[in-house]
Amino acid sequence: MTVSSPAADASLSTPVDTLHIAVAQLNPIVGDVTGNTEKVRVARAQAADQGADLVVFSELFLSGYPPEDLVLKPAFQAACREALEALAAETATGPALLVGAPWKEDGHLYNGVFLLEGGRITAKRFKVDLPNYGVFDEKRVFSAGPLPGPIPFRGVRLGVPVCEDIWGPDVVECLAETGAEILIVPNGSPYRRSVYDERANIAVARVVESGLPLLYVNQVGGQDELVFDGASFALNADRTLAMQFPGFAERVRTTQWQRFENGWKCQEAPFADRLEGEKADYAACVLGLRDYVNKNRFPGVVLGLSGGIDSAICAAMAVDALGADRVHCIMLPYRFTAQDSLDDAADVARKLGVRYDTLPIAPAVEALEGILSPLFAGRNRDVTEENLQSRVRGTLLMSVSNKFGAMVVTTGNKSEMSTGYATLYGDMNGGYNPIKDLYKTEVFRLSRLRNTWKPLGALGPDGEVIADRLIDKPPTAELRENQKDQDSLPPYEVLDAILARLVEDETSVSELIAEGFDAATVKRVDRMLNLAEYKRRQAAPGVKVTTRNFGRDRRYPITNGFRDQG
Repeated sequence: MTVSSPAADASLSTPVDTLHIAVAQLNPIVGDVTGNTEKVRVARAQAADQGADLVVFSELFLSGYPPEDLVLKPAFQAACREALEALAAETATGPALLVGAPWKEDGHLYNGVFLLEGGRITAKRFKVDLPNYGVFDEKRVFSAGPLPGPIPFRGVRLGVPVCEDIWGPDVVECLAETGAEILIVPNGSPYRRSVYDERANIAVARVVESGLPLLYVNQVGGQDELVFDGASFALNADRTLAMQFPGFAERVRTTQWQRFENGWKCQEAPFADRLEGEKADYAACVLGLRDYVNKNRFPGVVLGLSGGIDSAICAAMAVDALGADRVHCIMLPYRFTAQDSLDDAADVARKLGVRYDTLPIAPAVEALEGILSPLFAGRNRDVTEENLQSRVRGTLLMSVSNKFGAMVVTTGNKSEMSTGYATLYGDMNGGYNPIKDLYKTEVFRLSRLRNTWKPLGALGPDGEVIADRLIDKPPTAELRENQKDQDSLPPYEVLDAILARLVEDETSVSELIAEGFDAATVKRVDRMLNLAEYKRRQAAPGVKVTTRNFGRDRRYPITNGFRDQG
């Protein structure tokens, strides 16, 4: 199928004073071209019932975002192009579509957006500014497009900058200078704590510079470590908020735009509350876990419920994400497991309504110690024997996963991932970690939050699911008698404050000491952070909520001779 010329675009257009634009804030699956195409069809039918003239989708919707190196596969490129052409053929009547897909042309692969109208592809535009920082690596796979002009649509000139194209002034300036009247921005913008203010500031800046209203359409859903929050919005040219979609939920809603003497204005559009702060963090963790499990077709999850806060909140998130019938919790006690841990784990399982089993690990631990005893003769017990307990637990959980197909949820928090306070092939076993990017102090706060609130669509029970006594008791791995986390780590309030500065801000040791942190503690934490890189490389993926998560954002070498001496 060929793309029509600008002259052909103009011939389709009849001037209008009212335009109905449907915003499709949807959850695609990367690589599922057939499924994503069907979602376009369903959304188009919904929008048609709402009287829409045009339906707008998020960035690279047909391929799913981000496609990473999958988009380099010729067969995948061809599948996306065939799907786009099939959708175009269906637009002979009804709403037009503005949809994103990868596009190969003249030896270059582009991140494209296409207007499908009148049974054909009538316009195409390519992303200009390819992000190559943090979680983004688009220059690896795409070529940058030329500066675009507006797309004529029924007498209206639509400027279509793609996601990063509005983070600098050049693309929008070009669109404004060439006659654009409304800016429509397809996005694949993942959640992080500061993102709402950043998006709003950028959008306002482009509106002020161009004098044009802006419609921001964002993807929703989990994709590996990333969670896309949606929260699509519109700004009028006077910077007033004209539309707000909810976060972490799919929506197809139609907005009405009216032409006035001084330009276009969004007159009718939905408004919804947008989650922020700790509520947004919790919702992101739940959505990320739900989509990882469902998109990878696991029947459910299994996790070790220890009586500690980390496994308790992961169990709550799993039930909120999947429902109690798809969550299996197992207590794996040993002789160091306290009675209050047994009681607290059982209490959490009862309140959540999950299947709960107990598998004592003493026979396995003692058998392994017996096998190793000839080699270990004459040596004192140490962390080796402690790690055996963790590795037995990890092996048993993986065996249950293998037998029944449920994915193991691993439950280590960011404080543990930072300092290496976790056992490889033990408590680090698992397919996904919903709290990987939450520090321990944040786990405590979110646990208290969950006892008083849950996100819209959560499948877990209302009210308290994690008793106060569990939240308040001193954290322990229970791998030896009377063990407490603070035997090996600084108090979490101190540790997390230092880690946040070292990881998120790249603050130097000397700066932290100058700010009043104890010098020996800072140097110790920095050393643990550096030494644990090899563990983090082998850790399960998990939801990104901070500005700098381990894996996509922070990629340090394992073999690393540099140490900040302060």
